[in-house]
Amino acid sequence: MNALASMALLIDLYPSLAQVQPAPAAPESGLQPFEVPANTVLFSENAPCQGFPLVLQGEIKVSRHSGDGRSLELYRVVPGELCLVSSACLFRAQPLTAFGITTKASTLLLVKPDVFTRWLEQPAFRDEVLGLFAERMADLTSLIDAVAFQRLDRRLAAALLGRGQQLNLTHQTLADELGTVREMVTRLLRRFEREGWVSLGREQIQIVNGAALRTLVSTQPT
Repeated sequence: MNALASMALLIDLYPSLAQVQPAPAAPESGLQPFEVPANTVLFSENAPCQGFPLVLQGEIKVSRHSGDGRSLELYRVVPGELCLVSSACLFRAQPLTAFGITTKASTLLLVKPDVFTRWLEQPAFRDEVLGLFAERMADLTSLIDAVAFQRLDRRLAAALLGRGQQLNLTHQTLADELGTVREMVTRLLRRFEREGWVSLGREQIQIVNGAALRTLVSTQPT
């Protein structure tokens, strides 16, 4: 994607940037699109923030590591959305509190910290970033509720739904998403298989009875 097309797409995805100075297309903004393959680490926990990522194509998964090597997915950034962790670190000039990795081939722009600060002086962009905080905080509150209060089998069933009938992913990937260990996910998936809800293969999970999974998700905890 060339620079001209990138800037047009950027304004289409993030309309508030049409009002900022320096303009995204201005040389002093320093914005240049770059492409990265899937599974590229864009930023790491406890590292200094190098800038504010804007997604033109693709997706970034933002997660936190635990001391025992597990990870918990916090949220994903797709075109038209903003990264809460990056903005929070730039606001407070502190190290990053999570890591970000691309889930697919992606096209990104990286806004330098000083340009991001100048953009925040524009009410439209500042309101968009503050709106992001409100939305992401609601998402994270829901995540905390799920981790703290919902049974793992219900959370696993919810994670399986909405991905189609054939899921090409590993038990470890699901464990990372749910913030648990692979052994627990494998144990539950085998239980689901015994119930006739799924069929397991090598790095594949086939949904056999989606209705039963949805019933489990909707079951009120006792």
